[in-house]
Amino acid sequence: MDTIREKLAILPDQPGCYLMKDAYNKVIYVGKAKVLKNRVRSYFTGSHDGKTQRLVADIRDFEYIITSSELEALLLEMNLIKKYDPKYNVMLKDDKTYPYLKITAEEHPRLLYTRKIRKDKGKYFGPFVNAYAAQETKKLLDRLYPLRKCDHMPNKVCLYYHMGQCLGPCVYDVSKEENQKMVNEIISFLNGGFPEVKEELTEKMFAASEALNFERAKELRDQIHHIDAVMQKQKMMTADLTDKDVFGFHYDKGWMCVQVFFIRQGKLIERDVSLFPFYGDAAEDFLSFIGQFYLQKNHPLPKEILVPVEVDVELVSQLLAAKVLQPKRGQKREFVDLARKNAELALQEKFALIERDEERTIKAIEQLGEQLGIPTPKRIEAFDNSNIHGTNPVSAMIVFEDGKPNKKEYRKYKIKSVVGPDDYASMKEVVRRRYARLLKEQLQLPDLIIVDGGKGHMAAAKDVLENELNLMIPVAGLAKDDKHRTSQLLLGEPPVAVALPRNSQEFYLLQRIQDEVHRFALSFHRQVRDKGMFSSSLDHIPGVGDKRKKQLLKAFGSIKKIKEASVEDFQEAGMPQNVAEQLYRTFSSEE
Repeated sequence: MDTIREKLAILPDQPGCYLMKDAYNKVIYVGKAKVLKNRVRSYFTGSHDGKTQRLVADIRDFEYIITSSELEALLLEMNLIKKYDPKYNVMLKDDKTYPYLKITAEEHPRLLYTRKIRKDKGKYFGPFVNAYAAQETKKLLDRLYPLRKCDHMPNKVCLYYHMGQCLGPCVYDVSKEENQKMVNEIISFLNGGFPEVKEELTEKMFAASEALNFERAKELRDQIHHIDAVMQKQKMMTADLTDKDVFGFHYDKGWMCVQVFFIRQGKLIERDVSLFPFYGDAAEDFLSFIGQFYLQKNHPLPKEILVPVEVDVELVSQLLAAKVLQPKRGQKREFVDLARKNAELALQEKFALIERDEERTIKAIEQLGEQLGIPTPKRIEAFDNSNIHGTNPVSAMIVFEDGKPNKKEYRKYKIKSVVGPDDYASMKEVVRRRYARLLKEQLQLPDLIIVDGGKGHMAAAKDVLENELNLMIPVAGLAKDDKHRTSQLLLGEPPVAVALPRNSQEFYLLQRIQDEVHRFALSFHRQVRDKGMFSSSLDHIPGVGDKRKKQLLKAFGSIKKIKEASVEDFQEAGMPQNVAEQLYRTFSSEE
């Protein structure tokens, strides 16, 4: 703390970013500030909510980077979060994406369903209410506008051509003007012009009916029903047809909820709800959110973005290079207020559950530490071995931080030095490899190690830790009953059972850890075993990978015939001369 106090005393009163670090010099939180001196000092003075207290308790050092403006600090903060992935920066860490329809910018354009927005000159429409709505809309447009369907041009027409859903540019000449006409009509349709299309189809339906072409009339009627089903579900909200995103946020007790309304062609078509803990100023954290939302998650920018009055609208405009409004009255202000009210309600509804879960989890690891007579085990690492009669032996290690799995830290191990089914030797090898590496790379060590097994597994792990690596980390064993359920926790020398109530949170935590490490080890063992089942004499031959293995088996039909082949035969099968010679030498030496 002396180092921190000295740094706090000389903090500059300029904008910039700060990086909070833990005892292992790992970046655990990145923030930005208009005035670094005020913001960073605020973490170490005054009272805080429980989440911020936990963050501050983990801080052992910090760094800061001065920027020339707040905008620069905001951009730098996003880059630093992306680089370090700090555990306390949790906003927008999910992979939530929305479906869009895309018209490609090719000579013969295609209409595609996608969840990825790329800068490829294509035209994107959406987001859609859900994946089903987007897929149904695409099916409808495919019926109405026969654009190219194939990824690559074939040398003959496909089924879509015979169904009337493609003009067959692979074989027939389709002019640029004809393609552009269809593209313009699709754009018009997706931008709200579907009533005109519906009216035109209705006229054609009646004309086909009068001409006694009832089959065609039925097809047109079905297309009209599709338009009704897909395009007219949403309630009209405004006569203003400008595409806009509306933001509102609410915060309470260290949590923030941001709601985004996507309004397209006057209709509310979708909303995004994000709920996350925050540790700084609410308005500034919202700026970080909106920057990540558009610039890192690649949500396409609408014509207008509406934000609450607390937000620095000029900064958002500069950041996004977009039209950002801060409505003070009228319907647009009502939209922003509605988004904020929804955020407040979502926070109220979920807050009790989230807080209860957080409290339960933290309490579980605190009580587990008390029961074991050790400091609170904020980081727990657990090991499990998996093999069948000694074949394909593997081991797996999982990490629980603050009572929750951290899957990015999971590790898989193939056993290298053990022959036959020897669980204890396997445990020694994996523990040795894991913690020798952590020591070498000066990475964070766990507060508690759990091995899936009894006294022998514990003794194997402790022998390596204490006698080889000189590490004094508590090691516990998890024993199972005859029904393969978590039975008891073992600790000490000699190991004795720790009395844990079966209905306690700490016992449930141990069950989750044991189930998770067993699942992870078993799934890895299946992968290794399945891969081994498909091994062949072609494995480990230089220049022969999976693709060439398939190529050889397709050409010769069996390993036996491959072994009988000549260099010339291999070359005829598409192998380069050096690979053909290597194959021939390999199988000749075997004979």
